[in-house]
Amino acid sequence: MARVPAPLASFRKLFGVTRCAVIGMIHVQALPGSPLNASSINDIVADAVEQAHIYRDSEVDGVLVENMNDVPYTLRESPEVTASMVRICQSVRETVGPTLPCGVQILAAQNRAACAVAAASNFNFIRVEGFVFGHIADEGEVNACAGELLRYRKSLGSFAENVAIFCDIKKKHSAHAITGDVSIADTARNADLFMADGLIVTGNATGLEPSESDIEEVASAVPQQPLILGSGVTSDNVR
Repeated sequence: MARVPAPLASFRKLFGVTRCAVIGMIHVQALPGSPLNASSINDIVADAVEQAHIYRDSEVDGVLVENMNDVPYTLRESPEVTASMVRICQSVRETVGPTLPCGVQILAAQNRAACAVAAASNFNFIRVEGFVFGHIADEGEVNACAGELLRYRKSLGSFAENVAIFCDIKKKHSAHAITGDVSIADTARNADLFMADGLIVTGNATGLEPSESDIEEVASAVPQQPLILGSGVTSDNVR
């Protein structure tokens, strides 16, 4: 039975668009506890707020906050990272106002923590790694999380029920040989079956654009799903 409303309809309602939405990335400075951390939490928050001001004034359709600079990433849950991201995301929300769609991703694959942070910060969506099918990432083995993540969101009730899940498929910076017999179209179909709210397609690494063939395969396989380009988008290749 089809979900009502379909994910694409929900996406368009959230972002207020009928075609494309532009989501600006807020890459926070290295957080407390990570090897590259060199700033106080107050300075880290101030930098994120400055980025949020730029996106707000540029009238983007949404923003996504990510701890990109916490390299090398770990799959271990880190309370200090979660706490820092709550403070950052709440400040971003205060900066952009109550209506701009906001999302959060916590690397690496800290999807439950991201869900909790989003709920606590009045954010609208999270970006999820490893939603369906396992893979080997540069930080280690990532197992599929759809079943656990959706049950976690459900367990939080009204606190998190409106947090949408946008998931990477055939994620960048990862080896997919173990699922080499599963096409990107089949991965997309399974993510849709497992109730993703949007699908993210990327190139092989940060800054690299997705292939047109991957985009076309996913769009054809699951036309009811929002298709989000998660890397390599520039003013030159958007059309």
